[in-house]
Amino acid sequence: MDQHLINTVNKLQDALATFGPASNTIDLPQITVVGSQSSGKSSVLENIVGRDFLPRGTGIVTRRPLILQLINRRPTKDTSDSEQLIPTEQVNENNKDEWGEFLHIPNKKFYDFNEIRNEIVKETEAKTGKNAGISSVPINLRIYSPHVLTLTLVDLPGLTKVPVGDQPKDIEKQIKEMVLSFITKPNAIILSVTAANTDLANSDGLMLAREVDPEGTRTIGVLTKIDLMDQGTDVIEILANRVIPLRYGYVPVINRGQKDINSNKSIKSALEYERHFFETHEAYRSKAQFCGTPYLAKRLNGILLNHIKLTLPDIKARIEKNLKKYQKELAELGPAELGSPSNVVLSTITEFCNEYRSILEGKGNDVSSLELSGGARISFVFHEIFSNGIKALDPFDQIKDVDIRTILYNSSGSSPSLFVGTAAFEVLVKKQIKRFEEPSLKCVTLVYDELVRILTQILSKPQFNRYPSLKESIGHVFISFLRNLLLPTNKLVTDLVSMEEAYINTAHPDLIKGSTAMSIVSEKMQMSRPVQLDPKTGKPLPQQHSTPPPESGNGGFFSNFFASKNKKRLAAMEAPPAVLKASGQMTERETMETEVIKLLIQSYFSIVQRTITDLVPKSVMLKLILFSKTEIQKELLEKLYQSDSLNDLVKENEFTIQRRKECQTMVETLRHASEIVASV
Repeated sequence: MDQHLINTVNKLQDALATFGPASNTIDLPQITVVGSQSSGKSSVLENIVGRDFLPRGTGIVTRRPLILQLINRRPTKDTSDSEQLIPTEQVNENNKDEWGEFLHIPNKKFYDFNEIRNEIVKETEAKTGKNAGISSVPINLRIYSPHVLTLTLVDLPGLTKVPVGDQPKDIEKQIKEMVLSFITKPNAIILSVTAANTDLANSDGLMLAREVDPEGTRTIGVLTKIDLMDQGTDVIEILANRVIPLRYGYVPVINRGQKDINSNKSIKSALEYERHFFETHEAYRSKAQFCGTPYLAKRLNGILLNHIKLTLPDIKARIEKNLKKYQKELAELGPAELGSPSNVVLSTITEFCNEYRSILEGKGNDVSSLELSGGARISFVFHEIFSNGIKALDPFDQIKDVDIRTILYNSSGSSPSLFVGTAAFEVLVKKQIKRFEEPSLKCVTLVYDELVRILTQILSKPQFNRYPSLKESIGHVFISFLRNLLLPTNKLVTDLVSMEEAYINTAHPDLIKGSTAMSIVSEKMQMSRPVQLDPKTGKPLPQQHSTPPPESGNGGFFSNFFASKNKKRLAAMEAPPAVLKASGQMTERETMETEVIKLLIQSYFSIVQRTITDLVPKSVMLKLILFSKTEIQKELLEKLYQSDSLNDLVKENEFTIQRRKECQTMVETLRHASEIVASV
């Protein structure tokens, strides 16, 4: 069962490795090996496998991540478990119990481990070239052997500080970023390799591990080169987890040195030397069973098994979540086999029109809770922007009292009027009604902009990206259709204002009556007159309503014209000037007439204000919105449903074709992964 769990994860790694993005979304349990170039990482891995198979040399040897899957298998002749962990022979092409397989070369077995090394070098150079560049694309190697415990390790490039030779100038940064991309994942167990003859606090691998795992909860330390430490020194304090504590502690090992490798010292001999060293060393012999490569392999096997058991439910959930996501996207992209072009165009137009109606009516599945959209935005234009714009119009911000006074005299002609005439009122109120036209037309433009916004919103959905020509044509026809609707809509809105301007309904029930206006103004003027006091009693004298004296040159409409004239010039009766303007202080009567006119204008302006605020949105709704809802499908069919252009319209986007292939691969991969996990 335990081996089956690790094999399950190995199968998942192989399945997900066929498509890169999946491996990033599914965080699989794995042991990642980190350390500096000189820490002995490669030797640790070779000792665990019991074979020479990793590239050797100076500088960066590991330039791509190596996902190493070790599979324990029974040999042809059964041996005990203890014998299985110690290789019985060196590289032998005729040894049928051990071989390697690469994921990029399926169905080929490498019995010669020298060929495995050559293939790693060849595949590395295929991605990185022959210089010292690196690549984050992993190489997947599976090794079957009776001398290994089932285990999965990820060998990463050794950390370096200074570029050497052909190495890129930022090689340190590149390697660090690559290593972090693997060890940052929560399901990664970090195997930090450190040379024991260096200060543990300065260990590059340990320092990087602590960046992502500061508590050391998923880090295990490996101490190499124990036999190279100075006489009288040991790592007992470190092994006791008292220096830099790690949850999984530390395991000391002894690797082959460069001299041993050059002299072709076998790994079997190296493991024998390692066992003898720990069993006989004064500091380590009491803990010899917890030292050395065989113990490290068992420890890693146990850690990985427990980690898989803990994370497997989450892995299942992630696989199912991603499977549903890619299945949904694949469904949105549509099947690769197209129906007839006419059916595709018809269904796309129908879908567009249904979306358009749904958004205007506030229906559908994608009603937003974050912002107003569609019909709600149009309602905002009507009831907030337009309504407030109309209310903000002031009938007296463009006409002054002197203008009203002038119009009063002009409208009465050659005979001064005895009463406040309606002619002056109509002239003035028509000028103000005309001002409603501009905001009304602005309202039409704002609604048009919102309908174009809805068009953009609909066509941005994935299903409309499939056919770029059809999408573009729908947008073009829709905008042309709306522009044509602007003409009758603008005319209706303009006519509404013209209607109000054409006939001033002085009999309107809401319009203040002339007599009422006179009373209001008269009362205001009475209240504004100074109160005269009786000099004897000190009490206010009653108001005397006497007829005002005849107007003279001291006041009135023409007072300024005659003010500077002496009697002789007055007697000459000079002709009036070319431009004659109202001037001088207004008489009481002129003041009363002006105030009455203003009161009537304000009353009628408010009536028209309410009418325009109500009727313009109704006009826009009738001519622009409702008409577009009912007629857009007919318009699109007439313009696009033509046999000679259908084939061009339904040509798929290259991105859609490529993305469908990617999604199909992802769905197949994740289905396979789901089946693998379901087998546990």
